[in-house]
Amino acid sequence: MRILISGGAGFIGSHLTEALLAAGHHVIVLDNFITGRPGNMEDYRGHPEFEFHEHDIVEPFTGLTAPVEAIFHLASPASPVGYSAHPIETHLVNSVGTHNMLKLARQYGAKFLVTSTSEAYGDPLQHPQREDYWGNVNPVGPRSCYDESKRFSESLTMEYFRQFGLDARIVRLFNTYGPRNDPQDGRVVPNFINQALEGRPITIYGNGSQTRSFCYISDLVRGLQAAMFAEGTKGEVINLGNPDERTILDFAETVRRICNPEAPLVFQPGRVDDPNQRCPDITKARTRLGWEPEVSLEDGLLKTIEYFRSQAGQRQLKEKSV
Repeated sequence: MRILISGGAGFIGSHLTEALLAAGHHVIVLDNFITGRPGNMEDYRGHPEFEFHEHDIVEPFTGLTAPVEAIFHLASPASPVGYSAHPIETHLVNSVGTHNMLKLARQYGAKFLVTSTSEAYGDPLQHPQREDYWGNVNPVGPRSCYDESKRFSESLTMEYFRQFGLDARIVRLFNTYGPRNDPQDGRVVPNFINQALEGRPITIYGNGSQTRSFCYISDLVRGLQAAMFAEGTKGEVINLGNPDERTILDFAETVRRICNPEAPLVFQPGRVDDPNQRCPDITKARTRLGWEPEVSLEDGLLKTIEYFRSQAGQRQLKEKSV
């Protein structure tokens, strides 16, 4: 199968690319490297079925030499650091960029999947969050460039499903972590691990009672493939995440125990519009896809920490060689 992935040089996109290549597909990746990284593609850049185009999907893509049968639309800054640095680009990639990908899917009759986000639920008043919950989002706050543009991408995708019968589905992703996490993207997993490995204080914003649910990357990639290719997902909205809910304080203690028991914890004022609770209801994923996470937090963290250690070692070697 010929498959296109927008944002394929990002953290999630690169793992999805690798999995699809391993399954025997021809994979075409589009990325403009606003937040994606060329190094994420090193392990398979020479694969005979891999094709890369440096392209901003806010502009129409005309570089296909043959039809595609599926489009995974992942392109967008996804961390507070990323979308705060590029708020207008975030609005555009999730609106104009989504429209361009939808038009491409309609042109070729391709299956379409857009990755939305648990941020669509805002600071939720329902817990855990089900797909039929409409959310509690600040439409003009500092996170709205991401929250609201993702909500728009969902709305536009559903119009293509309703108006044109496009074989489209929406997945809302909850916190995901693992190797290839950008160490500078400002999210809680790379922040805590880097701080602990470097012997710096682990910084908690707020009092640490806010909750998150952490899904390891290999589990998420299985879920994305299931959502795209399983029967009966056309027109559906599906949560993908781990319902193993943890407080941020508990998570910090876990990282500290594994990485560096001597690392102190420090508390800073909470961030604006930071959700107090975040946990997916994955009943639909379990029943429709036969999917649920398999990797425990402990096992996933061990693999992720090893990746960050190796990256730090490579940086030190490069610095010594300069």
